[in-house]
Amino acid sequence: MLKIDDLSVEVDERDILKNFEMSIGDGEIHALMGPNGTGKSTLSKVIMGCPDYVLKSGKIYFNGEDITDLEVDERSRKGIFLSMQSPISIEGVSNSEFLRTALNARSSEPIQLFDFIKMMESNMQELDIKNDIVHKPINEGSSGGERKKNEVLQIKVLKPTLIILDEVDSGLDVDSLKVVCNNINKYREENPKVSILIITHYARILEYIKPDYVHVMVDGKIVKTGDYDLALEIDKTGYTEWVNL
Repeated sequence: MLKIDDLSVEVDERDILKNFEMSIGDGEIHALMGPNGTGKSTLSKVIMGCPDYVLKSGKIYFNGEDITDLEVDERSRKGIFLSMQSPISIEGVSNSEFLRTALNARSSEPIQLFDFIKMMESNMQELDIKNDIVHKPINEGSSGGERKKNEVLQIKVLKPTLIILDEVDSGLDVDSLKVVCNNINKYREENPKVSILIITHYARILEYIKPDYVHVMVDGKIVKTGDYDLALEIDKTGYTEWVNL
């Protein structure tokens, strides 16, 4: 589904990603772990097409198509979704307006209002989100946990095939983390070809969304790949072994 080939990226003339390589197959869950400042969040934004980063070399392929030069909205319509580490609030745009517009932008026919309301109510109930959130501006006055739940609501409505979770566990209490992870797992069970890239510092979220592969990223590249046991090892010993290579 996703292939990153020899990708080098810089910001403010500083190299962040260095000949980065990664492949994610249909239905696979990959976890990307590593110390602060190693380029994990940069990778997520580059995959999504954020224009703040300068691509020095390399290619990004999605379902066999070169998307390296596509805009953010084009990548989104193809099925890529980034759940941001710190979701922003957007004044003047309600959640319902945003989601219905985004949904219609990728559909051959506009969704009927009744069907949209019914879908929203069902998904919000599963996420334990209050009904009045649909009429509020996006994330305005929302806590960190509410913002993360709102990101998962967007996933359930827009139905992406590649989900990038950038520290989705950040700022979540245990109960909210369970709700978020249970909904992501349910979505994946209903859509078995969906792939997930989890970016995290800690193994806690991986207890709920079990990865097929765990990668350690240091200094802009992957230095170690393993299975879930690698995440448990990191939780005990940290990243010192690889940072000092």
